[in-house]
Amino acid sequence: MAETHLMWVAGEERLGKGELIPVEDPGTGEIFAHCHAASEEDVQDTVALAQAAFKSGVWSRESRHRRADVLEKSATLLEAELPDLIALEVRQTGRAVREMKAQVPSLVRWLKYYASLLRVEERALLPTTGKLHNFVDRVPLGVVVQITPFNHPLLIAVKKLAPALAAGNSVIVKPSELTPLTTLKLGAILKAAGLPDGVFNVLPGYGALTGKALVQHPLVRKVDVTGGTEAGRAIGAIAGGNLARYTAELGGKAPLIVFSSADLQLAVNGIAFGSFIASGQTCIASTRIIVANNIFDRLIGALKAKTEFIAGRMGAPTNPDSMMGPLISAKQLRNVEGLVNGAVNAGAMKAITGGKRMTGISALDGTDFSKGYFYEPTVLVQGDQAPSDFRKAAIWRREVFGPVIVVVGFDTEEEAVELANDSEFGLGAGIWTQDLSQAFRVSEQIDAGITWVNTHHRNDPSSPWGGSKSSSGLGVENGVEAYQAYTTAKSTIVSYASTEEALVTDDWFRDSSGAVRYG
Repeated sequence: MAETHLMWVAGEERLGKGELIPVEDPGTGEIFAHCHAASEEDVQDTVALAQAAFKSGVWSRESRHRRADVLEKSATLLEAELPDLIALEVRQTGRAVREMKAQVPSLVRWLKYYASLLRVEERALLPTTGKLHNFVDRVPLGVVVQITPFNHPLLIAVKKLAPALAAGNSVIVKPSELTPLTTLKLGAILKAAGLPDGVFNVLPGYGALTGKALVQHPLVRKVDVTGGTEAGRAIGAIAGGNLARYTAELGGKAPLIVFSSADLQLAVNGIAFGSFIASGQTCIASTRIIVANNIFDRLIGALKAKTEFIAGRMGAPTNPDSMMGPLISAKQLRNVEGLVNGAVNAGAMKAITGGKRMTGISALDGTDFSKGYFYEPTVLVQGDQAPSDFRKAAIWRREVFGPVIVVVGFDTEEEAVELANDSEFGLGAGIWTQDLSQAFRVSEQIDAGITWVNTHHRNDPSSPWGGSKSSSGLGVENGVEAYQAYTTAKSTIVSYASTEEALVTDDWFRDSSGAVRYG
């Protein structure tokens, strides 16, 4: 029987008043769990409890060292739960277990990083005129809402949670309705680490009801979302109406430029990783591959061989030898099929390899692909239309969120940069070259918040992560910047002038003429 999971509110599991959410295994199509969804009433109750916890000061006014201790203990307890968390993450996302064994253990770095940041945070003493000390504190905002996506449920939740909790806020997370289960598991871990009740809450639910009720609540002081651009704009409009802080990590259409000086096999390996990890369901997936024409055919040959090798090594996500898993849902599969078929049928693109749903039996382990949402890793090149027409195709312009890449050629460096920047998105980008001067020169011209050179998908708690164009979001995750975005500056000015001096200089309404100070 499918297990039923409850909400996490004020340090305990609670029944939700909303409908039950089915949780599906994308590899088999099986509904293996249900989850209680939060109703509008549940949202109102949880926000009130989170606000009460914040106002009590039990966490918001706790010492920085104590908050650091709790974050560090959370990291230790999280490590102990890794085997179960990895298995559950694989089942609800369909991600290959080899990926999750690499990704999930990295989460402890975020908790440890922000614990360390708290221990070394310095308070600014600003220069002022007169005998004054002006020091600045960073103080928490209050109740904050975090909306997380299906593709990296735990990673993105912890990336947001760590700075928010470090700063002293009360947090409510609404995970994707497709993958809520591992985020719910964080509740017991954080409580065991010493986090007070009410400071961390998880409300599963659908965006149109639970998400909207959270975002529009007047007590919510910040909203932090990772998701699609359309949803991000809608959420931002609601948050803006309450003058709440807003951070959004949204869509991407990452370019990856391969110059003729690049090591061909290194570049192919980088393209495969950047494009097909998570079955291409990442906002920084390298979906537009821009290759020097004088190495184009050689690269296509090597990339085709690499892609076919990956396709031949696909099987059950739980198989440690499987290299790529399914898409998250039937809906996402239809989206990918529609974009690929539309481009190919119109003649804008042709498939060098892949280009269709997988329905046969895995040669690796006998998995029946037709039961899940598997799609072949796909390489597309320009079709029979005029060379410039490919840029009008939806698959060049829209986020696919699947294992599909478009490869086009260029002759000059200027043309490569122009193609790379030909997008409304500006989140991630990649450059492959052995020419150091070229690497610096081109990276400065790429309009993206993150640019990798001779690597891809690198992510560290200290490194800012965000887009440079509005369709890719607002603000950044990671680093000191994320911590400060969960705080507000509080300026305190203390006069250390003697009483005698103050009686002379600070009596605005004295019975005499003469200059008075201002500021």
